[in-house]
Amino acid sequence: MTTYSEEIKLVARPGEIAFPKGLEGVVVAESTKSFADGLGGKLVYHGHPIEELAEKSTFEEVFYLLMHDRLPKGSELEETTQLLRRDREVPPQVYALVEELAGVRGVHPMTVLRTAVSMLAAFDENAEEDSPAADQRHAIQIVSKIATLSAAIGRVRQHKPVLRPHPDLSHAANYYYMLVGEPPDSFTGRLMDVLFILHADHESNASTFATVVVKSTLTDTYSAVVAGIGALKGSLHGGANERVMAMLQEIGSSENVEAWLDQAMAQKKRIMGFGHRVYKTTDPRATILHSYAREATRRAGTERWLHMAEKMEKIMVEKFGQKGIYPNIDFFSGVVMASMGMETAMFTPTFAVGRSAGWVAHAWEQRQDNRLFRPRFVYIGPETEPYLPLPERH
Repeated sequence: MTTYSEEIKLVARPGEIAFPKGLEGVVVAESTKSFADGLGGKLVYHGHPIEELAEKSTFEEVFYLLMHDRLPKGSELEETTQLLRRDREVPPQVYALVEELAGVRGVHPMTVLRTAVSMLAAFDENAEEDSPAADQRHAIQIVSKIATLSAAIGRVRQHKPVLRPHPDLSHAANYYYMLVGEPPDSFTGRLMDVLFILHADHESNASTFATVVVKSTLTDTYSAVVAGIGALKGSLHGGANERVMAMLQEIGSSENVEAWLDQAMAQKKRIMGFGHRVYKTTDPRATILHSYAREATRRAGTERWLHMAEKMEKIMVEKFGQKGIYPNIDFFSGVVMASMGMETAMFTPTFAVGRSAGWVAHAWEQRQDNRLFRPRFVYIGPETEPYLPLPERH
């Protein structure tokens, strides 16, 4: 079997030229933002272990770290915090769009979010400005406003009045307030921060790669982030957390777990929340969320979800751990978010609020040493085909 090189003519029979499908394992760029150690089960943001950041940091600090490759000084953190608060509000026309799509028409929340972020660009008079300073401004604006939009979508879906941003709350606490309707207590506020930190970045995942590819054309950051939202919507990416909860609801109770798994595996069903393209051991983010899930489910009276999840984890690891199949972040994030009072359909938009920090940070990084992404396809169609007149085509 021939392997790819620049000298090969990329016309072949199916399977004749080897390539890593889905770009699996292919290095496409250098980055200073984050690194996922699949064998060691580690995740670091610019040298800082995710466990350390989840314990000690805030989303605002992590956002600054991803953008600037260092933790902020006190004055820099204060400035970032104030800029995020300043830019929370969105134009009334965008709220009206959310009302129409999410409320009247019942459109998927991620579709509404994707469309609303695209609309934001139309109301930013500097959206087309192509300069480093503009990209920095857009990064702040996008991260701030995605939280407002996601919360508004959640409120409209439940036919509740949209709440405007609270000027005195942190980014995470304000999101919870706008979504749920009341400021969080200290535990819930911290958990919201942790959720955003854990979702903020994850190396070259599908949505971040989509963002970077689009940004490599030197388009505006809004367009790049819209691509990221579209990719995150997919059930093999951000949408997986929704499917985990659907799976738990289908199982119903801990007593049904083993029989359900046996049947699902006999039917070769995909068990959502297990396995990862990078991690061949437990996703470190899943471990962190598991620890928070105990208190979150106790407070909410939803311990049965956690008991089911823990039983599934035990069985799956015993059967498939040697194959590198362990829980990923989606497995426990759904349980945690449901216990915080979030509708299942809002899990992925909440994921997007956190991941927006990574999207804009990688878009900014791409700009620094840009080269347009232009991979190739292997053409396996006919090299020549006769052109038949319309009456002769069958």
